[in-house]
Amino acid sequence: MTTTAPPDHDGVGRGTRRGRRALLVTLVVLVVAAAGYLGLAAWSSGRVPTGTTVGGVDVGGLDGAAALEAVEAATADLATRPVRLTAGKERVELDPADAGLGIDAAASVDGLTGFTADPADLAARWRGGSERDLVVKVDDEALRAAVDKAAPTLRVAVAEGSISVSGGTVRVKQPVLGRSVDVDATAAEVAERWPTVEPVPAVTAPVPPRVSAAEVERVRTEFAQKAVSGPVTVRAGEKSFEVSAAAIARTLSFPAKDGRITPRVDDEKLLDAVRDAADAAGVEQEAVSAKVRFANGQPSVTPSRTGVAIVDASVVEPVTKALTATDRTATVTTKVVQPRLTTAEAKATLPKGQISTFTTYYPFVEGRVTNIRTAARTLDGTYVGPGETFSLNEVLGERTPAKGYREAPVINGGRLVKDYGGGVSQVSTTTFNAAFFAGMRFLTYKPHSFYISRYPEGREATVSWPAVDQKWVNTTRGGVLIKATATDRAITVSMYGTKTFDVTATKSARTNIVQPKVIRDDSPGCVPQSPSVGFDVTVTRTMRQDGTVVSTERFFTRYIPEDDVTCTNPQ
Repeated sequence: MTTTAPPDHDGVGRGTRRGRRALLVTLVVLVVAAAGYLGLAAWSSGRVPTGTTVGGVDVGGLDGAAALEAVEAATADLATRPVRLTAGKERVELDPADAGLGIDAAASVDGLTGFTADPADLAARWRGGSERDLVVKVDDEALRAAVDKAAPTLRVAVAEGSISVSGGTVRVKQPVLGRSVDVDATAAEVAERWPTVEPVPAVTAPVPPRVSAAEVERVRTEFAQKAVSGPVTVRAGEKSFEVSAAAIARTLSFPAKDGRITPRVDDEKLLDAVRDAADAAGVEQEAVSAKVRFANGQPSVTPSRTGVAIVDASVVEPVTKALTATDRTATVTTKVVQPRLTTAEAKATLPKGQISTFTTYYPFVEGRVTNIRTAARTLDGTYVGPGETFSLNEVLGERTPAKGYREAPVINGGRLVKDYGGGVSQVSTTTFNAAFFAGMRFLTYKPHSFYISRYPEGREATVSWPAVDQKWVNTTRGGVLIKATATDRAITVSMYGTKTFDVTATKSARTNIVQPKVIRDDSPGCVPQSPSVGFDVTVTRTMRQDGTVVSTERFFTRYIPEDDVTCTNPQ
């Protein structure tokens, strides 16, 4: 008989206890492993992994504070080291502080130390040897402003090409590319590269010239070289002459517009160049007016002569075409030039008798009398054809010692001073009155600033070289011969011609009376003056022909007072 044993409860209990012990062991192992892991994490949190660099600075094995200090020390000079911008050969340095550039050392070492349980972070720390870039701070607005300020030095102005001719030689200036600076892109490039010790190339773009080198060369070969390759021959009637290459060069210019150079010939300068060459070659002849002379009271006429002149309108076009032509020859037209006074006109208008005369008087002052006589001799025999203009300054010329003039009192700024030609105003006033009563039409005259008693009130004229002149037009029906004679006390100017007008004059009363001042002058060169009042006066000239009034003119004069000047310097 088989006997079955009852269940072994003790066996069952032993198996369960073994399982529990295994679990406990496992838990212990895990706890120990976790403790070790956390211990290692805690240990690694206080040190930067070995071989770690920040911006090239070795911070491996340092704690957080030491790593920060090391980075700050190593990068301190970067904050003040200029940033070098370059463009071609140009260099500009930017101050980092002014450009808004800085290094954030704390951010650069952030995360290298400190507790972490992240396996990936721990694995990275245990492996060590990581490389970090520095964290930089950039003020975009300040950086752009700094680059914008530096841009003018880095950019290059475009050099335009040009052509010029001088002395018959063509000179060419070749165009050169310019360079512009892209400020925004350059600022971005600096921000990207900083902090770097290497130069930062500016972002630039070429700027082309308005006129290309090919265009400059085209105009040089097609026009400039041909235009001044030699003289231009000009044919004028039966004669010819040459205009030199140097003279031609002075008429040329080469303006550029819209990328094209258009050679330009200055018409006026070209005409002058042709006329100068024609004069030098004797091609043109000036017309000569007939001359009327008197000998022993009898007139004689030196015949007139016609002249020859180039017609201006015929010059520019043919000469301009000849500049680039093979034979370099231009043909211009000429014309006959009539004299201002022909022989026939001179003979028909010879003076028939005296038409006016006037005399003024003066005290004898040696230098002054010498000047009056010198001027009178020069004026004597002057002939003014019908319709011609008389100029006293033109007849007398500048009053100089070489012509026999001496120093004598003249009026300057209301005071008498000494100058060469003092006294010639006496000649002017006498001539003025002779012309006044002959019926001449005055173009220019100037009364003395204060009244001089030896002259008619309101009917006198001063003169000085070269500004103050006496000019009038011969309005009579014939030529006028001026005769002038002077003594130690008087000068007489007479006009001989064809009487055309009967002339009378009236004078108003004095108005606006102004009293003179009393002046005591101790300066060297002082000239004493006798006092006279200032006043206004009007002279009326009436001209008649055959008893009929044909003209009434008023001549207004305002005189300033002549001050009472006493000279106290013994000189």
